[in-house]
Amino acid sequence: MLKLGWFSTGRGEGSLGLLRTVQDAIASGELPARMEFVFSNREPGEAEGSDRFFRQVRDFGTPLVTLSSQRFRREQGGGPFSRHRANFDREVMRLLEPYNPDVSMLAGYMLITAGEMCNLYTMLNIHPALPGGPVGTWQDVIWDLIAQGGSEAGAYVHLATEDLDRGPVLTYCSFPVRGSDFDELWRLVEGHSVEELKATEGEELLLFRRIREEGVRRERPLVVETLKAFAAGLVGVVDGLVLDWEGKAIQGLCLNEEIENSIRDAG
Repeated sequence: MLKLGWFSTGRGEGSLGLLRTVQDAIASGELPARMEFVFSNREPGEAEGSDRFFRQVRDFGTPLVTLSSQRFRREQGGGPFSRHRANFDREVMRLLEPYNPDVSMLAGYMLITAGEMCNLYTMLNIHPALPGGPVGTWQDVIWDLIAQGGSEAGAYVHLATEDLDRGPVLTYCSFPVRGSDFDELWRLVEGHSVEELKATEGEELLLFRRIREEGVRRERPLVVETLKAFAAGLVGVVDGLVLDWEGKAIQGLCLNEEIENSIRDAG
């Protein structure tokens, strides 16, 4: 059984929904795993969203470990958090010493982890782009896709390293952004620069919204299917290398079939 750690700031419905999705998969037996702990860099009382997240964690019966990064930075003299990141991570690792996860998921965790923590844990992160695609926020990724006139979008789960969003890819999925469902939306942006589209319609742009919707539909299934593949030994990490079930190094496992089946089964 896979021992799973979970890192999340727990800010809103996205983080809460992803946690519920994985917990439901565990409860149903779909995912042979046990949630060892949930860690948050907020503490009770800091924000309504994280307090709601904490209540859900407790309802699941999962150990909750918290350490406020905001309070830590203030108590360490203030200034940019980058000055305190390594010490903060060391304190987090001290708090998590009782646990020994096989793999940990960064799920809406709003801090960059320093190298020491990345080396201690096998930490996975999801990024809303195709392997080798743009880094940055999901908004940046979509605008880049529109600017390039791309035909395909996707998401990948990668090993968290100090190279932000560029760690080795474990799994990925892709989906078309051309064809009958998209062509009219592309016609509406013809002749307009991304700068103009941002200024006039911004994230309300129909093409932008549709790409985001299709990406979000696949992100939660991708996390579940990745953890299932990890639990089944179909993909793993040894000394920073991503390996398949035969122990051969790979550039990522494509989970398109599993993701599309999951979306279809969900109705």
